[in-house]
Amino acid sequence: MIKPLHAALLATAAVTVAVATPATARQLTIDDVTTLSRVAAPTVSKDGRWLVWQQRETDLAANRGRFDLWRLDLKRKGAKPEKLAAEADVNETGPQIVGETVYFQSDKGGDDAVWSVPLAGGAPRKLTGFQGGFGGFKVAPTGDKILIWADRKPGAPTLAPAMEKKDANAGSARLYDKLFVRHWDTWASGDRSQLFVLPLGIDGAPGDGTAIGGRLMGDTPSKPFGGGEEIDWSADGRTVFFALREAGRIEATSTNLDIFSAPADGSAAPVNLTADNDATDNFPSVSPDGRWLAYAAMKRPTYEADKFTLMLRDLRTGQVRALTDNWDRSVGAIGWSADGKRILVTAEDTQENPIWSVDPASGKATRLTQLGNVTAMAPVTGGATVFAMNSLTAPDDFYLLPAKGAAKRLTNVNADKLAGIDMPTVTRFNFKGANNDTVWGYAVKPAGSTGKVPVAFMVHGGPQGSSNNSWSYRWNPAVFAGAGFGLVAVDFHGSTGYGQAFTDAIQNNWGGWPLEDLQKGLSAATTKFGWLDGDNACALGASYGGYMMNWIEGQWPDRFKCIVQHDGVFDARAMAYETEELWFDEWEHGGKTYYEDPQAFEKWNPVNHVAKWKTPMLVITGEKDFRIPYTQGLASFTALQRRDIPSKLVVFPDENHWVLKAKNSRQWYGEVLGWLNRWTGKGEVVVRTCEDKPCPPK
Repeated sequence: MIKPLHAALLATAAVTVAVATPATARQLTIDDVTTLSRVAAPTVSKDGRWLVWQQRETDLAANRGRFDLWRLDLKRKGAKPEKLAAEADVNETGPQIVGETVYFQSDKGGDDAVWSVPLAGGAPRKLTGFQGGFGGFKVAPTGDKILIWADRKPGAPTLAPAMEKKDANAGSARLYDKLFVRHWDTWASGDRSQLFVLPLGIDGAPGDGTAIGGRLMGDTPSKPFGGGEEIDWSADGRTVFFALREAGRIEATSTNLDIFSAPADGSAAPVNLTADNDATDNFPSVSPDGRWLAYAAMKRPTYEADKFTLMLRDLRTGQVRALTDNWDRSVGAIGWSADGKRILVTAEDTQENPIWSVDPASGKATRLTQLGNVTAMAPVTGGATVFAMNSLTAPDDFYLLPAKGAAKRLTNVNADKLAGIDMPTVTRFNFKGANNDTVWGYAVKPAGSTGKVPVAFMVHGGPQGSSNNSWSYRWNPAVFAGAGFGLVAVDFHGSTGYGQAFTDAIQNNWGGWPLEDLQKGLSAATTKFGWLDGDNACALGASYGGYMMNWIEGQWPDRFKCIVQHDGVFDARAMAYETEELWFDEWEHGGKTYYEDPQAFEKWNPVNHVAKWKTPMLVITGEKDFRIPYTQGLASFTALQRRDIPSKLVVFPDENHWVLKAKNSRQWYGEVLGWLNRWTGKGEVVVRTCEDKPCPPK
């Protein structure tokens, strides 16, 4: 999948959301968004009293985030969040409560290590001393071992960095004889993320640990986005379950992640538990009593957006059942209730991402939350669940969902920072799109606006993604509304949350049904919402949305005043040979390579229609983007310049497929909103003289 830069919106109480604000209210800006606190990684003590999490604050001067640990007493009425570990200029992340101790990762002293602090508070203590850094950790539920994942040379027996001989005559060249050569934003170094176990006792966890991966070659967790959700301990602390895609010459074309089990002492080689499935198996989650292993499985190899079905394996007998085979929704996160009677999952459903409870016996899924984008879950004794949730009108906060009854809000970490800001109104709509299917979208109305406002028509990435009900720090609809634009987004064919057939419909159809949906959706929105100025619209999108901007240039050239294209495919032929995860591009064009079926790629190739381009375009790219390499953006800009079309190129040398740094984010919004302002008449318009050459049509 081309990962979307836009994970759009979430309402908090109804389909149409209006937030009461004081008379002195002002609009949301990107300056507000980049300084918001960000909560994540909730963990709850076994007695259900304490909630601990990591919280990110923005250090604008250093252009980075800094992390602290916070806690909240869930048993004390009126309790307020308080810092648990928050040393200046130190990052404390990844908290885990085992017993009366909070374990966490800290970079104090310059090198990452596992530390601990008493749950009741006290001085942090460093537990590990190995060298070479690491990606993450999990403490065994028995509290006597720590599992570490770290990049090391393949087959490393311990965490100790390998001693390498230096060739005094070697140059600077990188050498490769198989793919991956580069992945996401990193050139392959030869290291692999591997698992190591250290004993944990009264002296901490000294030493370099023991490797438990045997001769397996690959990364666990998977790269570039895998984390602790791909690894779990057995209840007795003797076994580790993990997902891994075995590396080799086919790594760049394979989605075959399997789930392995390995003894925590490294005494035997890992066992592949899902060898019969050549598609993706992931997210192993062990039941509290240690008997069951829940995980998610796809059925179709090389298709990374296939439906994830919830599976259940009896660890005593090896019997496997597909629990949600008949449920047409794709499972996301997986966890167990504290009593082991329910499996808790997230699954997108019509622009929402709620929590569902799945009965391990029948497989019946019951929806537990309604509107909202749930981003994390932590079980609580007694059947309750703490979860993190966000919305278009609010970033993440924590909520408590009791075993019975409605959810209760626990935190409001950005109350002071968002005080006095008037959030927009969000209204969902639907229409008959391509194939006469029902297609959903939403419109975001600027707060306090009167009369018509210009349209920002945003197209999500993926393409198997959604303009759903969630907060975004990159493509934030509320920021566009705060700048005075009526934002419209449509979940075209290929989007997720509407059943697998709807998602599958974009294969070999990139420029077909999705474009028809977008055309009909914009028409439906401007007809339904009289406050949208349909004659004064700009289109914008990233990733697949960026591809669609290039496609619109040649297929819908007279509709928009301007276009913003970020990291979009310009030439499908070059993309087929330049991208890194080849399975994605080949599946999207019918499952074959370019040289086997060039017409499948050329049918929807924007480069073939440059002669019809005429709309002013802003092109944005990152030099570290290896998913859709920056050369695609350069080519698009070159085409615009050669056509004498008003255009501008923005290149971030230190960003990948996403814009992540705070200062870069502010600059990005400045360029994008400035471009929209210029061509919709909201800002200064530069007059084109075209000198002695005729101007191209607007």
